[in-house]
Amino acid sequence: MSALSTSEKMSPIEMRSSIGLAGVYGLRMFGLFIILPVFALFAEHLPGGDNYTLVGIALGAYGLTQAILQIPFGWMSDRIGRKPVIYMGLVLFAIGSFMAATAIDIYWVIAGRIVQGAGAISAAVMALAADLTREEHRTKAMAMIGMTIGATFAISLMLAPLLNQWIGVPGIFIMTGILAIAAIVVVNKVIPDPAISRFHSDTEVSTGRFTSVLSDPQLLRLNYGIFALHAVLMALWLVVPLSLRNAGLAAEQHWQIYLPVLVLSVVLMVPAIIYGEKKAKLKPVFVAAVVLLLVGQILLALMHQSLWGTAAALLVFFTAFNLLEASLPSLISKIAPVGAKGTAIGVYSSTQFLGAFVGASAGGYFYQHYGVYTIAAFCALLLIIWLYLAATMKAPAAVRSKMYHVEEMDAAQASGLSRELAALPGVYEALVLANEQVAYLKVDLKGFDEEKVVRLLKGDA
Repeated sequence: MSALSTSEKMSPIEMRSSIGLAGVYGLRMFGLFIILPVFALFAEHLPGGDNYTLVGIALGAYGLTQAILQIPFGWMSDRIGRKPVIYMGLVLFAIGSFMAATAIDIYWVIAGRIVQGAGAISAAVMALAADLTREEHRTKAMAMIGMTIGATFAISLMLAPLLNQWIGVPGIFIMTGILAIAAIVVVNKVIPDPAISRFHSDTEVSTGRFTSVLSDPQLLRLNYGIFALHAVLMALWLVVPLSLRNAGLAAEQHWQIYLPVLVLSVVLMVPAIIYGEKKAKLKPVFVAAVVLLLVGQILLALMHQSLWGTAAALLVFFTAFNLLEASLPSLISKIAPVGAKGTAIGVYSSTQFLGAFVGASAGGYFYQHYGVYTIAAFCALLLIIWLYLAATMKAPAAVRSKMYHVEEMDAAQASGLSRELAALPGVYEALVLANEQVAYLKVDLKGFDEEKVVRLLKGDA
């Protein structure tokens, strides 16, 4: 047996593929994020836009089709190829964007947002990234995509008010449709075709793993957490733009609040992440972040008539939001069984999009019928439930995921190698999958000797 050296750098093809796919993902997510801070203001002038229930549905409709279709699109990419599924998804997203741009009432916007969400390419992009990167560099590729999503979210919030002033929300929708077409060109011209396309347990959903993932109480806690986090976020965008405007800040100047809030929130969040990882204090940091998010939500309700009060509340909210958004995927990786990581992440992502739909739709309904304080009460209830679930969850083990390539072997050899790897010092869990030619490990870095693993994989132990 042999293992690729973990000291090798990413090859030029791996780097190009990772950067290109991160860009494609970023272009698409930019199209979803960019309307969040301006849509409530735009909807007021649409026929039917005085019905806030419909406004909420329009804002979150993409999340419903994302949640339903993301996993099936990933499975489809295993059968007809990654790129065809990505092309199809980007075309659907462009069509939905142009539909929303030409909307004559709120119902047509809802239809456009539903079609936008139907372009559910997330799983196919992740699978293609796995096809194009070696095991020891796959985490870097996924990190590039993850960082791109975070940066795209921040940039979109800052640019949206300015773009709204220059081209309006219909123009923004047209721009996102054009960006989707540009992403198709990037996939075709920049991203290479994989030499081999196979199933990857670390990035794709396996039907055989659903039961174990959906019955794991620790994973269910985290799935509820991402549901609540994005439900609260989407409900927020029904209120905050109106609060800032009512407090005297013109819509085109809202970026003056969003920019410093997002920059400061990242500055405040980073030390907490470092502390949690280095000191193995992830659970206390995580629980504290949920508390902070709840405090931010309460402050938003109490101070929504004050410009500086809203700004301060947003700083508290986004510090907690960024911390939780960064922590949850890490916790999923630490808790999920090594052979079910892709399934756990797939369920987690679908739950996230479902939360966006429920939060926006329920928030719109409560605002329409009962007012702003009822939205705050709804969000607070979601967060109080999450706080209880977070406080009662088991502290995750201080482990990291590792992957190694192995040569062809039969199932019996793979099972034997799994046991040998699991017996090594510092190895928390090990699984060798013969059909994927991969060894998946969870390790405690303090006691982990990577040289022993590599020697064993080479047959030198």
